[in-house]
Amino acid sequence: MAKEENKKMVEDITSMDVDFAQWYTDIVKKAELCDYSSMKGCIILEPAGQAIWEMIHDNLDKRFKDTGVQNVAMPLFIPESLLQKEKDHVEGFAPEVAWVTMGGLEPLAEKCCVRPTSETLFSDYYARKVHSYRDLPKDYNQWCSVVRWEKTTRPFLRSREFWWQEGHTCHATLEDAQWRTETMLNVYADFCEQDLAIPVIKGQKTEKEKFAGAVETYSIEALMHDGKALQAGTSHNFGDGFAKAYDVTFTDKDNQLKHVFQTSWGVTTRLIGALIMVHGDDSGLVLPPKVAPTQVIVIPIAAHKEGVMEKATEIAEDLKKNYRAKLDDSEKSPGFKFAEAEMRGIPIRVEIGPKDIEAGKAVLVRRDTREKIEVELDKIEEEVGKLLETIQNDMLVRAREHYAAHTSVAHNFDELKAVIDSNPGFVKAMWCGDRACEDKIKEELAVTSRNIPFEQEHVGDVCVCCGKPAKKMVYWGRAY
Repeated sequence: MAKEENKKMVEDITSMDVDFAQWYTDIVKKAELCDYSSMKGCIILEPAGQAIWEMIHDNLDKRFKDTGVQNVAMPLFIPESLLQKEKDHVEGFAPEVAWVTMGGLEPLAEKCCVRPTSETLFSDYYARKVHSYRDLPKDYNQWCSVVRWEKTTRPFLRSREFWWQEGHTCHATLEDAQWRTETMLNVYADFCEQDLAIPVIKGQKTEKEKFAGAVETYSIEALMHDGKALQAGTSHNFGDGFAKAYDVTFTDKDNQLKHVFQTSWGVTTRLIGALIMVHGDDSGLVLPPKVAPTQVIVIPIAAHKEGVMEKATEIAEDLKKNYRAKLDDSEKSPGFKFAEAEMRGIPIRVEIGPKDIEAGKAVLVRRDTREKIEVELDKIEEEVGKLLETIQNDMLVRAREHYAAHTSVAHNFDELKAVIDSNPGFVKAMWCGDRACEDKIKEELAVTSRNIPFEQEHVGDVCVCCGKPAKKMVYWGRAY
């Protein structure tokens, strides 16, 4: 019976090798991460999805604060006149802006947009708050949702409203702004690798791909199981462009009036999508222990028999002292509980039944490899700790191996075309720096520049597109 229930739950998921897009949707729905709302293009974060986002929030928030960042909260609405002050920024977001024109039954004197991002709000605020070099830096962040009127949506990866954090800072010098820009990119990269077990490439976006209004944009790029890239986070140096548009000035130590230098950086709930697509399998989620809302679940076998539920409860209570542990004391069958634990990606399940109790042992089952390990009852807590660490490390190793196996090199346009079709993933290729070449690659191959990695490699002398002398090595790929 247990095998039948397990099989039924798995059969409800399309195999990723058959239809990766449908597999992704099936996981999202079956694991109850989110649901579609009555508002087209907007999703509802269900408890399981919200719990993962809260883990991401809490882990990142601590990392931010360790660098001196403080949290604030800005308004949801932006007056049109305020948005219009930064021309490039407005043009970049114009197609995605949602406008409010009525207040109750009356037309608004000035229409306002629902924030697509908050550079304008922060700049306006800083213009009033910053007067002297003593007021700097301002290292602020907010956790909120934003609205961008996307035409095509997909749960977590692209929706009209999504949750994120957006950092906005201002500084006395360009060097200080650059330090903050790079620091936050490194925070994101470390978090992805150490907590999400997702390897990333750190680099600079091309002029074509940089954020509207930024002097420089930097990104971390991750590779999904299907070989598509995902921009996992960005950090922008705005220079003094926004400061000049919004008149954010301060009196420096030399008693001269100067403009501040600003930055912005953010990650979104698409990180949940990344977790699914990097680690998931045909049985559901596979969550890294550091961000798994439940790290260990204790499942009693033959719970109706004397002493079983008592021992399972005892084990769960002991584990709760040091780990995020739960007892599944529901009336579902063991087979259904196993399948559900796998679907939700819980790193370890502890199986305990009458025979186990008699032998003085329990069984630990790894979600990532399904390996079963017998442990003595008085060693469960110790072994769980070791196993969680092992699982976290092993998941990163496997993700790195996949990334390496799906990273190719191309020396000319024909090679780029051939390799992007035969081995979907990242392609390292040289580039002359000409926008026309970047446009041609995107138009003819549906491939975009992901970033210019900080760690440059020399993989050729000429541009992969035009054959002229190359300037930089770029990571290329098809992306979400």
